[in-house]
Amino acid sequence: MTAVSPGTRPGPQADDRGAPVVTELRLSAFRSHRGAVFPLGPVTLFTGASGTGKSSVLEVYEALARLGGGAELGAVFRDPGACVPERAGPDAEGRRGFRIGCTVEGPAGPVRLDLAVQAEPELRVVGERLTCDGQTLLTTALRDPGRSTVQAAWHTAGSAPVTRAPLPDDVLGTALLPLRVAGKTAGQVKVLAAAEQVILALRSVFACDPRPTRMREPVALGDARLRRGCDNLAEVLWRTHHQCARRHARLGAMARAGCAGPVEALTVEKLADGRVRALLGRGGAWATPVGRLGDGELRYLALALVLLTGPGVLAMDTVAEVPDAMRALTVLADDLDRSLDGRQARELVALAAAVCAERHIRLVGTVAETSASYARGVDGVTVVDLGP
Repeated sequence: MTAVSPGTRPGPQADDRGAPVVTELRLSAFRSHRGAVFPLGPVTLFTGASGTGKSSVLEVYEALARLGGGAELGAVFRDPGACVPERAGPDAEGRRGFRIGCTVEGPAGPVRLDLAVQAEPELRVVGERLTCDGQTLLTTALRDPGRSTVQAAWHTAGSAPVTRAPLPDDVLGTALLPLRVAGKTAGQVKVLAAAEQVILALRSVFACDPRPTRMREPVALGDARLRRGCDNLAEVLWRTHHQCARRHARLGAMARAGCAGPVEALTVEKLADGRVRALLGRGGAWATPVGRLGDGELRYLALALVLLTGPGVLAMDTVAEVPDAMRALTVLADDLDRSLDGRQARELVALAAAVCAERHIRLVGTVAETSASYARGVDGVTVVDLGP
């Protein structure tokens, strides 16, 4: 059973700046989910007992994001058989699979992407549909199981109503459309606009999973783009300290609110060997290396940094032809409150609500019930309860 907490409910609204955003996930048949539809708002937190499929929702989002970036199915779904709904039997040809999808709001209107994947006996796309305002813009179907292609048809609205051509069965067809559609007719222009809107929204995703055990040592200076595990936290703090005083000051305030003991400053020092390490200034000459903090404190600082930064500072897929200001970054954080105490979880949820209200960033995460109970009372945060 799925329940959305009362209060602010996500609605099908595009980003105020026109930046495309994913406003709905569909797990039509995936792991423990069947016919599940989840609206997404600026901050959406999933909660529920173990085994209710919280992580599966984020898994689908990240999978779609990677496919939108051009990744092959085999690289995205390492164990495709495990994605098939439990007790789903094979068809007459011994095939089993799963179905997922999303809706992206943006300048082109609401665009739906639905994907059917065969997991067994071999992994392949067997059906894809791209629609906008009820009009089908792209369909693909597996016509010949002996070939590694699907038959695609996309809207043309020219001398011929559709264009037909084979596409590979191991990648997302929507991601290939900008390379295959000429854009010479009004229909083709509409197809391109819808496909590019979906691709941009899916490529504007950063999956974050801070690993405290990797964050304790000093790090070498490099491109200063925060990695998924946040192991180069000190390097990125060096960048914010020298390039964005306002952002760094907000991080310092978060450190004071969520770290034990007195915190007067969040600083970074360069060591004799050229590496850098972060410090909490405690007053006077007393400072604590960040590497000596507890797991909860390190995860708390890393997640705060992610929420206060943007695509240019995160190690994520870039879209060179689109300015960062026209992208709405979505952060995926499974077990958002892992190792955090109540105070840290409250401060982090409050920060997420404040930052996401500015419309430059969105957050989709999973939390335990304790954190969910607090988040239900925060304006702008939607809690989806997947039940017992």
